[in-house]
Amino acid sequence: MLSQKSARERTTRRASIAGVFLCVDSRVSRCILSKKETTALTTNFFILSSSFLHTNTQTQALAKSFSSADSAKKVVSMKAFGKFENTTDALAAAATMVESKVGKSLKTFLKKHVKDETLAIADSKLGVAIKEKLGIECVYSNNVMELMRGVRSQLNELIGGLTDADIAPMALGLSHSLSRYKLKFSPEKVDTMVVQAIGLLDELDKELNTYAMRVREWYGWHFPELTKIISDNYAYAKAAKLMGDRANAANIDFSGIDTIDEDVENEIKDAAVISMGTEIAQTDLDNIGQLADQVISLSEYRAQLSEYLKARMNAIAPNLTVLVGELVGARLISHAGSLINLAKQPASTVQILGAEKALFRALKTKHDTPKYGLIYHASLIGQAAPKFKGKISRVLAAKCSLATRVDALGEDTEASIGVNARATVEARLRQLEGKTLGDASGVTKMKNENKKLDKDREGAVVAAKKAYNPDKDVVVEEKKEKKSKKEKKEKKDKKSKRERDNSSSDEKKSKKSKDS
Repeated sequence: MLSQKSARERTTRRASIAGVFLCVDSRVSRCILSKKETTALTTNFFILSSSFLHTNTQTQALAKSFSSADSAKKVVSMKAFGKFENTTDALAAAATMVESKVGKSLKTFLKKHVKDETLAIADSKLGVAIKEKLGIECVYSNNVMELMRGVRSQLNELIGGLTDADIAPMALGLSHSLSRYKLKFSPEKVDTMVVQAIGLLDELDKELNTYAMRVREWYGWHFPELTKIISDNYAYAKAAKLMGDRANAANIDFSGIDTIDEDVENEIKDAAVISMGTEIAQTDLDNIGQLADQVISLSEYRAQLSEYLKARMNAIAPNLTVLVGELVGARLISHAGSLINLAKQPASTVQILGAEKALFRALKTKHDTPKYGLIYHASLIGQAAPKFKGKISRVLAAKCSLATRVDALGEDTEASIGVNARATVEARLRQLEGKTLGDASGVTKMKNENKKLDKDREGAVVAAKKAYNPDKDVVVEEKKEKKSKKEKKEKKDKKSKRERDNSSSDEKKSKKSKDS
């Protein structure tokens, strides 16, 4: 039975549901280790002695014994109790238990209170770790889990002096700390922002394209020549908003638009005079202007979002950004789900990430598998010749895999690994291109001796040019004269005569067969 203690001792026993339980019967000693994440502010480990748990005990009977506090006290009793000094220690212990590892505090507690006994474990992986480090035998079964459920249901009464109002705020506080710990990175390293930003950037591109095309089509009825003069959507929307009616073009200064220079401005004004567009009402121009405002505001926000994404990628994955750029790197992280998930992928998976549909279709139809996925849009692959894109993508994927692991698991904020990896990929690209040029021109590699001599031209010997040797000229035989037209005509006549004879003989045979 649990012994009653003073009020001060009760406050020190404020514990989480996570703890250690020791149950003893007449045949075998068992210790149950509970692993639950709703830990209180000052998490405690405690041990209970019991004379109840048998190997053949039914689960329903075990659950019935914990139906009330009195029946539970007949089953288990307090044997040992320990508490953490502060929240930091409690968080460290809870985190190690969640990851199925043996923490320092748990190791010390078990060495002190568990001797020559069998430990009943709720987590089989944790039991393996305890057996390897401490040599304590561990057991995992349904009865163990049911006993733990019973102890948790009557936890306040078994410890004594605790209520739900006491445990709830402590459990909430430490659970929040545990959740923050699971992030494992500082707020600057949270890759969720990158995933959301690149998703929003792609959606903005689609919306901007739709809105810009609608502005061009709508305003094109009034001033169709402007579409060919200004190709940029942002500049087109600003020009349409600024000009309104094309008759105002002569009195408007377009120098405020960055992409429109003096030549383009003169071209716009000349085209406005001879435009073949139709006249539209002022209300139509007002609506077109409002749509142009939407295009302008979205374009400006997209530029701002692009700068934000670039800054976040340089903070989260600087090495990956140097290799493939912030857009491709962000898309790789978004496709993998997170930076740590991308770091777990091998180089072969990174290479074809984003081309899963093509991969499985190729495997199903037994065709060649794709050589690249999202990584194809990297600038290094764009620089390569078409026949070298596969090789360069393989080299780049290998370097990206290493760079991602450094970014995800390393503590260095500099992109030294990425810079060196990019230099390696560029050298490989130059090697492939130089090898092709050498093979095409028939130039072979110089020997080491010739290379040394080439550096010092003073000692080089220039061979004299060879004289022309007419004996080595090759005489080309004259082609046979073409047949004359007369011979060709005779041959053609003979062929036609032979065909007529054959057709006449076939007709005679058919007549005879009919008569008979």
